[in-house]
Amino acid sequence: NKNSRSWCLSHVTARSPQLDIWPLPQDFTSSMEQYPLNPHTFHFGYGKQSVAQRGCSVLDSAFKRYFSLLGGVKFMISHLVGVGEKNLQCPLKQINVSTKVKAVLNAETVWGAVRGEHVRLLLGYFVNKTEIVDFPRFQFRGILLDTSRHFLPVQTILKTLDAMAYNKFNVFHWHIVDDPSFPYQSCTFPNLSSKGAFHPMTHIYTQSDVRRVISYARLRGIRVLPEFDSPGHTSSWGKGTSNLLTPCYRSGIPSGTFGPVNPALPSTYQFMARLFQEVSSVFPDSFIHLGGDEVDFSCWRSNPDIRTFMQKMGFGVDFAKLQAFYMESIVNITSALKKTSIVWQDVFDYHKRVSKYMVEVWRAGCYLCEVRKVAKAGLRVILASPWYLDQPGPTHDWARYYTVWPLAFKGTDKQKKLVIGGEVCMWGEYVDATNLTPRLWPRASAAAERLWSDERRTSNVDQAFPRLQDFRCKLVRRGIQAEPLYIGHCKHEFQGV
Repeated sequence: NKNSRSWCLSHVTARSPQLDIWPLPQDFTSSMEQYPLNPHTFHFGYGKQSVAQRGCSVLDSAFKRYFSLLGGVKFMISHLVGVGEKNLQCPLKQINVSTKVKAVLNAETVWGAVRGEHVRLLLGYFVNKTEIVDFPRFQFRGILLDTSRHFLPVQTILKTLDAMAYNKFNVFHWHIVDDPSFPYQSCTFPNLSSKGAFHPMTHIYTQSDVRRVISYARLRGIRVLPEFDSPGHTSSWGKGTSNLLTPCYRSGIPSGTFGPVNPALPSTYQFMARLFQEVSSVFPDSFIHLGGDEVDFSCWRSNPDIRTFMQKMGFGVDFAKLQAFYMESIVNITSALKKTSIVWQDVFDYHKRVSKYMVEVWRAGCYLCEVRKVAKAGLRVILASPWYLDQPGPTHDWARYYTVWPLAFKGTDKQKKLVIGGEVCMWGEYVDATNLTPRLWPRASAAAERLWSDERRTSNVDQAFPRLQDFRCKLVRRGIQAEPLYIGHCKHEFQGV
């Protein structure tokens, strides 16, 4: 019988539950004392004292998902009172169910409850008496997907969101457009996708697609952070918008090629204001990523109108000041829309005076030196440098992503609190729907534990390996085609793969 077989998969013996949990909880105790569970009477339910009741979409949806993951077994959580991340809707005080065996999960909001998956992982015909105290070490735990260099179908994005939820990532950084293509279908500027996408019908994200991704992510406790990178990385923008990009010159005459966004024209900022007004209404999250990286100054340098503008503004021949002027203007636009701007570290490097933005550190080298500089300036920091996973590599190199210490820089406690988290980046030059999942998982799981768990208790690679190997098998069982870590097998391989 299928239900019985599925239930056996989560059978917990008297061994420590530590082997079955990833990311590792902040603290837990387990005894040899065991309780039998009846899979036919155990089910989810709301307690009388709970603020959240039936109709709370986040929990109702979670109940259905985990019912499915348990293979159709009815499952009842007894007490959900409060650990976890604050924010968003549906505050939760208590979900209570009484049965001979009680599972108690305390959460201040539904988001903490949704992430309390440890309870499910410990269930089987027998469960050890276990107490878990858990919360995230960093509030920002992101995955970046690049949908410009290769278009990723919506279903592929949704599958990634599932895997993110299993790993307790909570931010989907959607690098939705870039030089190669502009797949976001704008209502305000429809030519951006009709002329800038790989295909105007099949390789675009409609407004309905975007809403679907946002809704799917929300039910899994994941916020969607859109990125519209400029002034560089905008070649695809120019195909559907005239006078936006800078005409490049050669020997004093136009060459017919175009460079970054033209920062000298008032029309540029009018366009950006209208675009970001739409984006801010489509994407409800309070964060927006403005990019600002890898701007090639050569085209600006070649253009006589740009040089004249710079002299008028008092920039001389310092094109870093021109970029800073442009980015400051875009930050002001998004601030007026009540959005908190995130920029790549280039913007901070070129424009060190304090502005209202957060900085994402991405360059290799001494990335902790950069983190220290940003924190010292009083700005919040997101660390991405050590977690670029787009390049292929053996799965056993997961340890290099695991042994990252985001706060290992000289600074005050106040400065270290400005490091709000980190992000795994999956750029799209060599990644599409055919290889995204195995390239991402389980290597991204290493970063997940680093961003969630206590660093002191998760510093030993040898101790982490069996847990990660076991967790990789759980991902495979859930339909996530995660690569193997080493020689061996999963107990229930290839079901549904």
